Amino acid sequence: MQHLRHLLETENSHLAQLLRFSLYGIQASLKQAQKEFPLDPGAKLCDEVLQEIHSLLQPTSYKSNSNSELKLSRLQEAFDADKELKLYLGNSQLQSQTDAELWNEIQRKLLRVPEDLATSWRQRALTLAQEVGAVENTSDLYPLPFIRDEIIYPGLSGTIQAKGLCLSEKALSYTEIAQASKSKDLNFLAGYLFLCINIIEIEPDLHHALKSVFSFDIVSLNSKPEQQNQYIEALTHRFQRTQKAVENADSVSTLRAWIDMDEAIHSLVFIPPGDRYSWWGKLQQESRRMLKKFVDQAINAGNEVKIRQLSGLYADICALTKDDLQLDCGGNPGEVLTCLRVYARINQEDSPGRVIFRSSR
Repeated sequence: MQHLRHLLETENSHLAQLLRFSLYGIQASLKQAQKEFPLDPGAKLCDEVLQEIHSLLQPTSYKSNSNSELKLSRLQEAFDADKELKLYLGNSQLQSQTDAELWNEIQRKLLRVPEDLATSWRQRALTLAQEVGAVENTSDLYPLPFIRDEIIYPGLSGTIQAKGLCLSEKALSYTEIAQASKSKDLNFLAGYLFLCINIIEIEPDLHHALKSVFSFDIVSLNSKPEQQNQYIEALTHRFQRTQKAVENADSVSTLRAWIDMDEAIHSLVFIPPGDRYSWWGKLQQESRRMLKKFVDQAINAGNEVKIRQLSGLYADICALTKDDLQLDCGGNPGEVLTCLRVYARINQEDSPGRVIFRSSR
């Protein structure tokens, strides 16, 4: 374990990158095998192995200073005081105790606000970091498996050592599901599966609102680990159902399964929910755009299909929904904050949508 960790923490190392991607693949394969062979005599030991792999894959935390010695204290104070940010992030204060943690916490929060605001704040954050001797670093990035490569935000070097974050197609290619998949659509869906699972591990602010797991509230994944496990199990199960439907080439079954998978992806939320024009909002919308493809396939096969993403005033769309959730923060009173599940009408059969909306008062 000690040598594995040292290699993983080696900066600018291709061998470290290869090891990290391989561990992602082993982790995903073991989790899938556990579901297929729950009575296997090695199941309990496998849990311990997965815990060790999870520990190894956690980003390095540089605990070189206490909160009173933060080099980025000016950045922390400015961020916490910004009234425009509070409209999208709520009133919670930054919690980080080190500069490395603070850099990552701020950068992850900016993924939830409109891109123009995020861009201006990223530049401001970098300027304040440079004033204390830090340098932007785009080579030391924590990789999230996905269908493309993208630097989400840079890290820092110099007087502050902090990892950045990126999407990595190579990390996805090391997973067993991606290696076995011959379908571009399934590879896209596998990207979402592994992205969601891995981003849960590094983002303590994430909640879930997946009705099949817990229907009465929006639940923190960080403070309730049993809910985290149940959400990941439900997400994985929905991926497997979609996989079978695609392989069986049944257009209606595929569409229904994709709607369920899309619901699970959009049920991964923040409080308040991320803005639709933020990095996070646009990433989730990629899944929803894929629905159009499967709607077209079902229509071309002779089916009657209507899909509607629900937005605007809650009073205007509530007849098309069921078991909605209410918040008293974010957006405007009486408006839909996010559409968890689209409304669908397939061959005269209605399937209600589900939303989170802002209370009118």
